[in-house]
Amino acid sequence: MCLNAHPSKLYNLGLSGCVKRSTLADANEQRDWRIYETFAHKLIERARILYGKDVPFEEEITGTFYALDSTTIDLCLTVFNWASFRETKAAVKLHTLLDLRGSIPTFIHVSDGKMHDVKILDVLSFEPGACYIMDRGYVDYTRLYRVHCAQAFFITRAKDSAVFTRLYSHAVDRTTGVICDQTVRMETYTARRKYPDTLRRVKYRDVVTGNTYVFLTNNRELTALQIAELYKHRWDIEQFFKWMKGHLKIRTFWGTSSNAVKTQIWVAVCTYLMVAIVRKKLHIDRSMYEILQILSVTMFEKTPIDTLFSNFNLDDIEPEVQKQLTLLDY
Repeated sequence: MCLNAHPSKLYNLGLSGCVKRSTLADANEQRDWRIYETFAHKLIERARILYGKDVPFEEEITGTFYALDSTTIDLCLTVFNWASFRETKAAVKLHTLLDLRGSIPTFIHVSDGKMHDVKILDVLSFEPGACYIMDRGYVDYTRLYRVHCAQAFFITRAKDSAVFTRLYSHAVDRTTGVICDQTVRMETYTARRKYPDTLRRVKYRDVVTGNTYVFLTNNRELTALQIAELYKHRWDIEQFFKWMKGHLKIRTFWGTSSNAVKTQIWVAVCTYLMVAIVRKKLHIDRSMYEILQILSVTMFEKTPIDTLFSNFNLDDIEPEVQKQLTLLDY
């Protein structure tokens, strides 16, 4: 519900005036957040079917690829004292698994700010044959071996302190930026107990930035260059977090309880998924940002939705609304 809607539009809905923030806060406090979580999972199922045939990468790369990461939402400690994080700050973490076909969030876990990212690997159920792309904050060899034993794949970056024994070196084309492609084993006894199998180590230099990266994976089928290119798509989940925080206002909460915070987060996820579904199902040739922007100023209009998106001119939106919603063009 738009708090700043024109009075005449609110009157058409049977409301005599603007909706107070306290009214929304009370609703978020009282309604169980799991209602919206359940609804979100239904939307996820529908969205994944719609985007299931999309080819997110080069056509020769087939399979299911997920990006795993988290984002921290800072809160005021005196108001949200249940969300422990630091001595003077509160926060919640949004742990997310993103299907890179359509950037659809398939798993979301809301924790307090103290939960370490790597612990989410204990909660996830790994899909055989799928590939999980994550940064080196998730490098824990015991947990990575559990991914491997589940017949799933992972692509991550090696920690600087990691020591390996090289078993084989494979031929590479250095003109692509790939420096080496090796089969390795953990060198130390402790690390080898945690991950007893061999690993694949790929060293890659980005020709654009000049930065050098060392990747670890248990995938033997992809080329070394494909592994490096796939890791770049981990940025998609950062885009998702920025989209959620920027456009769906999950940095300011109406209500202070855990239930209120989780309710607003899950409502935001539902909104994102509904926009993604509408875009795909109606074949709308606009970005998700544009669709949300149009909906935000026409939610009370009695116009067929397909006509709305085909005829709407974004230049007609008032400058202050444009300024508010142009945080990220995604």
